[in-house]
Amino acid sequence: MRARTGNRPSHRPVSPLLRSVYLPRSMDAAAFAMTTYGIPLLVLATTGSAALTGLAFAVAGALVDRHGTTRVFRLAATARATLVLAAALLLEAQTGGLGKTVTVMALAAGTGVLTEFSYVAAETAGGLASRTAGARAHRVQSVLLGIDQTATLAGPALAGLLLAHTGATGMLAATAAFSLLAAALASKPHTDQHATTPAAVRQGWKTGWQTLRALPALGWLVAGLTLSNLAVGLLQAAAPVIVVQQFGHSSADVGLLWSAAAAASLIAICLCRHVIDRCGLWPAGAVCATITASACLTLALTHTYPAYLALIALFMAGESGMTVVLRTLRSHLIPADVFGNTLAVTILLLLTPFPVAGLLVAAIPPSQLGHAITACAVLQAIGLATAFTRLRTLPALRPSAA
Repeated sequence: MRARTGNRPSHRPVSPLLRSVYLPRSMDAAAFAMTTYGIPLLVLATTGSAALTGLAFAVAGALVDRHGTTRVFRLAATARATLVLAAALLLEAQTGGLGKTVTVMALAAGTGVLTEFSYVAAETAGGLASRTAGARAHRVQSVLLGIDQTATLAGPALAGLLLAHTGATGMLAATAAFSLLAAALASKPHTDQHATTPAAVRQGWKTGWQTLRALPALGWLVAGLTLSNLAVGLLQAAAPVIVVQQFGHSSADVGLLWSAAAAASLIAICLCRHVIDRCGLWPAGAVCATITASACLTLALTHTYPAYLALIALFMAGESGMTVVLRTLRSHLIPADVFGNTLAVTILLLLTPFPVAGLLVAAIPPSQLGHAITACAVLQAIGLATAFTRLRTLPALRPSAA
């Protein structure tokens, strides 16, 4: 029946989606990638702002549901641009090392918090667009995830290039430009009014948790992916140590590693869309989970850079496929009036393993990282197997629900 829908119904929403969802998301993703990868290059280390990030997600979800996606997105993007430009001016004026250190540390924390606001707002707008798309919601989510992966592929390279040839000012100016473009392109869709709720900010967190607990399919998938993200975070944090110290390669090869992973993820997103079309959400998610767990289990046995790069690319490709399933499922299941609150809870849960993984890498000797990766891989495999076994009995991921 899906094949009979034809192309005619999909032509009409293309222009509104491009203007109100895809273009603002592209600019915001570019700014996000440049702040995520460019600012750590600038300060040579990232800040420990996990608590601020978590608080930002909780507050952002409530604000999005109360004030709508467009207003929060525009304010966050504009504030980020202002902060980045102010930091660029301060760095030009300062001469002492301590002043510059304080500036870039504050910049890293501030842009991180503001980016979470714009991200939650953009994801909420994407959820509304997916709900409008109906049975083709996974196609909208594939485009959004493709935008994110493209930004991840190009953002680090652009940030590094600008930082090397124009200095901090050029890189920060480009980041501010992307943020301002995101704010300017964020037009108010007619569905934005449905995201408004009178719930107070203090009730947002409770509402999100209650909604997630009432949706077992989404809860199981989030639980499985949260365990999986511990392995993702460990590999991301350990990659510089493994590639540079154990394999004897340069820091540029670390960037190549994640660029290859982003390219593989883009391919996986396209393939996953077609698999969901033909087979449904559960088979697509189960295959991606199997690929991810198998690649992670093999990584600990790898002792050469080419094999490590290939397995990381395969690992992240499977992760991207599962992300398409997650985004599609939550866009179908979460009620529109509490989408921002519930989205904030799910994102915070999915991000929790990353600071834990960073602490593990800091505490474990480099020679023992292989054992840590193996342990996380086993935990990931058990978590994903349990989640998808449980999901098979739920109607939300059966082929007819895709």
